[in-house]
Amino acid sequence: MSGVDEGDIARLFRVALNGDERAYGAFLHEAANLVRAWARRRTTFSGVDPEDIVQETLLAIHVKRHTWRSDGPVAPWLYAIARHKLVDAFRRQGRHTRVAISEVEDRLAAEAAETIRDWEISRALETLTPGQRSVVTAISVEGRTIAEAARSLDMNENAVRVALHRGLAAIARRFGRDRHGN
Repeated sequence: MSGVDEGDIARLFRVALNGDERAYGAFLHEAANLVRAWARRRTTFSGVDPEDIVQETLLAIHVKRHTWRSDGPVAPWLYAIARHKLVDAFRRQGRHTRVAISEVEDRLAAEAAETIRDWEISRALETLTPGQRSVVTAISVEGRTIAEAARSLDMNENAVRVALHRGLAAIARRFGRDRHGN
């Protein structure tokens, strides 16, 4: 999801929906970044300005904000709105591009899997203590080494190992798996 944490953006949106204007501004900023990256990939050589898709999507988010289920992930909801706005833009252009499903099904499946995976990772990380979450994110999500994580988190390497082990064990327990994959 291009560097934005699904849990953070969902929390921002929940707070925003409860009246916090700063959180709403931050949410819209992050949503714009997500939609912009998504739209740029889909409008290459199409004659559609990705910024038009971003602006129309943000307006639709504002109008339809009450339709988001606050217990669900935000990204799929955002991308669904953006898809509709992209289709509308192509229709306005009078373009009727025909693409065989077989040409795009792998990309669509990969995008869906990535969105689901990001949501599952966010859900798992939310179950951890802040310290464990930082360590597991640094090592398992960002791919840092134990030494790099220790330096960036201002911890010693043994503390990082312990927090990683405990965090991963907590996730495994939470999602019904022990360390042996059962």
